[in-house]
Amino acid sequence: MHIILKTPRLVIRQFTEDDVDNLSNLDSDPEVMRFLTGGRPIPREEIRDRIIPFNLGVYDRLDRLGTWAAESTATGEFLGWFHFRPGHGSDDIANIELGYRLRRSSWNKGYATEGSRALVSMGFTDLGVERVFALTMTVNTASRRVMEKCGLTLVRTTPYERPDVIEGAGHGEVEYALTRPEWEARTAGDARD
Repeated sequence: MHIILKTPRLVIRQFTEDDVDNLSNLDSDPEVMRFLTGGRPIPREEIRDRIIPFNLGVYDRLDRLGTWAAESTATGEFLGWFHFRPGHGSDDIANIELGYRLRRSSWNKGYATEGSRALVSMGFTDLGVERVFALTMTVNTASRRVMEKCGLTLVRTTPYERPDVIEGAGHGEVEYALTRPEWEARTAGDARD
């Protein structure tokens, strides 16, 4: 198991081929998938044949960037995943997308914020990242709160243009972002408090 990062309550590690069931269980929960596919599960075969191999391939190309399994430090239980990776179709490490998907039993416990803050810190301190951004549906208030707790601010709202029918799609999608200078100023302010 290749561990990328540890926080007080999380182990963030590379996925392996043995994680197909973990991802399948996560992606079959209609509430978890509500703002992603309208609640439709991702088929197990797609996870096994496309998603896991894609993630493994990213690990070979990029240092500490990709999509990572998140486990409880205390129990080893699979909680979900975080991604910290270049935007679609790019290997540019200056502008990195932050994302997360957690099991419903892990919601409202601060895991998304804890893992996201640790990844943002790693990106700005160790990886040369210049900007972190995150995307979600405008109506996904829980995910937006996590972004705000991590210091990201609303940059723009865009029309929803994906094929899945999702409740609230008429309100569009939002992008939040944080630059290295903004993060450094915030971190310096936190250190003084």
